[in-house]
Amino acid sequence: MVRPIALGKKKPGLDRVLGRRDLVLLFVVAVANLNLIPAVSASGPITLWLWVFALSCFFWPQGAAVTELAQKWPGEGGIYLWAKRSFGEEHGFLAGWCYWLSNVFYLPTVVLSCVGVGVYVAGPRIQKLADSHAFTGIASLLIILFLLALNVRGLSLGKWISNLGALGTIGGAAIICVLAFMTLRHNGSALPVSALRPDFHDWRLFAAFGTICYSLIGLDLASIMGDEIRDPRRNLPISILLGGVIAGLIYFFTTLSMLIAMPQKEIGVLSGILQAINVMSARTGLIGVVAPLALLECIAILGTASAWFSGAARLPFVAGVDRYLPAIIGRVHPRYHTPYISLILFAVLSSLLIAASFLGVSVGEAYLTMLDLAVILQLLPSTYMFLALLKHTWSKDSELNANKTYLTANAVAGLGTTLIGLIVAFIPSRQVNSVWIFEGKLIAGCLIVFGSALFFYQRALIKARNNPVDAELVPEVEYGARPSG
Repeated sequence: MVRPIALGKKKPGLDRVLGRRDLVLLFVVAVANLNLIPAVSASGPITLWLWVFALSCFFWPQGAAVTELAQKWPGEGGIYLWAKRSFGEEHGFLAGWCYWLSNVFYLPTVVLSCVGVGVYVAGPRIQKLADSHAFTGIASLLIILFLLALNVRGLSLGKWISNLGALGTIGGAAIICVLAFMTLRHNGSALPVSALRPDFHDWRLFAAFGTICYSLIGLDLASIMGDEIRDPRRNLPISILLGGVIAGLIYFFTTLSMLIAMPQKEIGVLSGILQAINVMSARTGLIGVVAPLALLECIAILGTASAWFSGAARLPFVAGVDRYLPAIIGRVHPRYHTPYISLILFAVLSSLLIAASFLGVSVGEAYLTMLDLAVILQLLPSTYMFLALLKHTWSKDSELNANKTYLTANAVAGLGTTLIGLIVAFIPSRQVNSVWIFEGKLIAGCLIVFGSALFFYQRALIKARNNPVDAELVPEVEYGARPSG
């Protein structure tokens, strides 16, 4: 069998700058994305039960899988590396390609949400601009340029935006929960107790489950930056546990707070969090908290965007080092030691997607279309992750870091839940009006992603067959990192 790529032994030269505190905050801001709460809450009380199911059958197994596989195969690449080592070159490339492109689609949703929330900082006169394509597009482009400049400068600086975002997420979620408690105590709830009984009569409500599973992805993000973590074997497991527990609590209780504050039909998918805060602050006489909370929420969303921008951009960088993609993508900035070409590529594609997503639909529907496509593309790599855990657990020569039964149960539960999430992601939510346009964009997006993956892989395979292997190259890259100074 011909190896598709001759891999070089030159190390990328990345700096180890992420400590345990950075990792915990990274997991919080990467997983607990408050901008996803409105899209989930809009499906009503059933989402509370879906959260419980997803947290137990997807989120916990994800933590178990990441902890085990990151110790088995440490290094830059995460799911890309795990799928490659478990199932071969082509599967590793497909997993990494889908993971990366899912975040190319996801970053615009985060940026659009940031714009939707940010208008609340400026007051009621500016809020109506959230539905303007021109305003939203220009503001989104400026945010992406800011994130690009920050991350080219390096994680030593970029991590502080993520850390501030995590603190903003925790603080914002806590204040939202306090407002919900005060609203419940003094003005009653928009969520009657009887509505908490499971009711599955409307099949379109299940569309929220794919988004819920997607919102819980992120515990593997640090593993993609494995060569930029200080003492990963010691710091990763405890960081995953702490960050995961905090993120899970934030999701469940902020969703409950949204449903207490507003009837589900009134929840907007872009700025629903601020809508709920507006309603609760008016009922409790604390209207002055809206602008500060909007600013806090903007910081939290920027932290989320920065975390995924910097993390996901490492995948084409690693593929560039591996020579699957053009070698220029694997270049490291000579001064800042960051994958700057990969970061620029990420920014350009996300900007183009924002412009294209507005065609023929509203801002809100463009957001939902990109979000569901990101869900589909992200859950496919998760399938590889759980399959890799299952194969690793039952391999005769594997040294396990946890109990075999425990790992098997988590792999099976996570795999089953991921497949359910993939299926329901194709179900349009109740906020989608143009169902055929919605489904057409999803299917076209998937075909483009899989077709481009096949193109680049076959291109690399043909190039490897036609070019002799350089004697200076070795079979596998040994990714390394320079100690931070």
